[in-house]
Amino acid sequence: DNSSEFITKYRTLRRQVRECSGEADHHEGMSSDDELTPTEVTKFQKSRDNVLEDSRKVFEDVHADFCDIRKILLKFQEWKEKFPDSYCEAYISFCLPKLLNPLIRVQLINWNPLEQNFMELEEMPWFRAIKEFSDARNKSESK
Repeated sequence: DNSSEFITKYRTLRRQVRECSGEADHHEGMSSDDELTPTEVTKFQKSRDNVLEDSRKVFEDVHADFCDIRKILLKFQEWKEKFPDSYCEAYISFCLPKLLNPLIRVQLINWNPLEQNFMELEEMPWFRAIKEFSDARNKSESK
């Protein structure tokens, strides 16, 4: 590919110029020519917005009781309290990660730990709901 060959030659030339001029504080990979162009940034932002818009529609036709992690876990907690033998025989603790996975993944689509003001995982509502469920499960098991 001619463009990648050109970029490689350009970077080599710039490195040689820096070495000749005595610029020793340059760090490889930190050059401004590695940044995205405004067109690429706009294209990325538009693509990102489309993905986020589509992700909001994923569960729009699902009843609220079945797309809210807290409500789902409350139903499982009730099942465990009312019918503990049935709950254990169904191996629910092994099924919950697979059941909750799509719900959590949709909520993590917009999460970016590299942004300045990102939300910690432990602060997210789905994480707190799972933690509360685990704490309630541990309390009932200790009884």
